Amino acid sequence: MRITKNVAAFDRWIRGDFRAMNTELEERYFASAARHQVAGVGEDIKRELLEEGRELVAALLHEGNTDEGADNAYALLGGVGLYMAACRRHELTEPSRETTSPLLEASALALHLATTLGVTPRFATAHLTTHNRAVDGAYRSFTSLPDEYLFLDYNALGVLAYQRAADALRRALPLGVSHPLSRHLFAAAEAALEEVAASNEVLFSRLDPQRFFYSVRPYYKPYRVGPNIYRGANAGDFAGINIIDLLLGLCAASDPAYSQILVDKFLFMLPEEQELLKDCMRRRSFLDQFLDTPKAQTRRAWYQDNLRAFLRVIAAHGRTAAQHHDQLVRRFIEAPAAALPEEALENITASGPPLPALLDALQKLRDLRVAAERDDIPSRHGDLRRLRGTLEDGAG
Repeated sequence: MRITKNVAAFDRWIRGDFRAMNTELEERYFASAARHQVAGVGEDIKRELLEEGRELVAALLHEGNTDEGADNAYALLGGVGLYMAACRRHELTEPSRETTSPLLEASALALHLATTLGVTPRFATAHLTTHNRAVDGAYRSFTSLPDEYLFLDYNALGVLAYQRAADALRRALPLGVSHPLSRHLFAAAEAALEEVAASNEVLFSRLDPQRFFYSVRPYYKPYRVGPNIYRGANAGDFAGINIIDLLLGLCAASDPAYSQILVDKFLFMLPEEQELLKDCMRRRSFLDQFLDTPKAQTRRAWYQDNLRAFLRVIAAHGRTAAQHHDQLVRRFIEAPAAALPEEALENITASGPPLPALLDALQKLRDLRVAAERDDIPSRHGDLRRLRGTLEDGAG
C-alpha cells in the first residue's frame, strides 16, 4: 500500500492526538472513586476522539487503497483497530447493546483489509509488539502512560524470546533426537525460555496492578466489527508458544480443548505464523520420539545427553507457564477483579467468557505446560516420569 496523504494523516493522529486523548481520559478515570465506571467522564473528549477518527477513516475508505503492500495494509488495519478498541474502551460502542457496530466506516475498512490479508478484522497483539513500527524512537500505543509502555516493551521481549525458542526446536526437527547437534538446539531453546522468564520477572516487579487492570487491559476487550463480535487481543496470539507446546509434546493438536485454543487464535496471528503452526501440528513431538527409542539404545551417550537437554527445555517451558499464571493472572487480573462489584464483572475478560471460566481454562493450560499430575486433562506427567527413569543417574 502506498503511503498516501490520508494514510500519513491517520498515522500521525494515532501517534499524536489519539494517544493524548486516551491518556487524559485514563487519568480522569483513575482519579475517580469508582475507577471501573467511565460513563459521564470526559464526554467532550470522547466525542472529539470519535468524530476525528471517523473523519480520517472515512477518507481512507473513500480513497480505496487497501491492496498495495501487505506490510502497510497490516499496519493500517492495526491503526483502525486501535481506534475501534478505544471507542469500545470508552463505551462509545458496546457489543451487548448493539446488533452491528456504529463505527460503519471503520468496520468496512477493517473487513476489507482483513479479508485481503487473511487475518481477523481487528487489532491483534502483533500490531502493538513485533509489528509496531517506531517513528523517531516512538512506537504506537493507546496512551503515553508508563505502565502501558512497560507492558508493551516486556510483552514484546517475551514474544521474541518465545519465537527464538520455537525456531531452535523447529531446526531440530529434520535432525532427529539422536543427532549430536540436537542437544545444542535444545540448549538454545532453553536459553531463550530463560530470557522469557527474566523479562517476565522485570515486568511483574515493575508493573502496577491497579494501572494495568484499570488503564491498560480495558483496551483489549471484545468489540463488534460490522455485525460480529471479535474477542480481544491476547498476549499469546502468536505461533511460537504453541509451536513449543506441540514440538515438546506437552500439548497435542488432537486434544479437542487445546485444538479449540488454536482455532480461536489462528486468525489473530500473522499469515506466515499461521503456516508455521499448521506445519508443526502434523509433526511428531520430541517427547514421543524419545519414548519410541528402543530400550537397547537408552544407555547410549547420545540418548542420555540429548534427553537431559530436552528435559531442561521441558522444565524451562513449565517455569514460564507457571510464572505467567501464578503472577500475572493472579496478581494483575484475579486479585483486582475480586474488588469489583458483581455487576462490573460481566465484561471484564478480553477473551469473552466469564472470569471464572477463563481462570479455569488458564489453569488447565498451565497444568498441561508444567505436566502436572492430573487425570482430568491429557497431561504428559506419566510419560515424562518414564523418560526420567531411563537416565542413568535418575535425574533430568
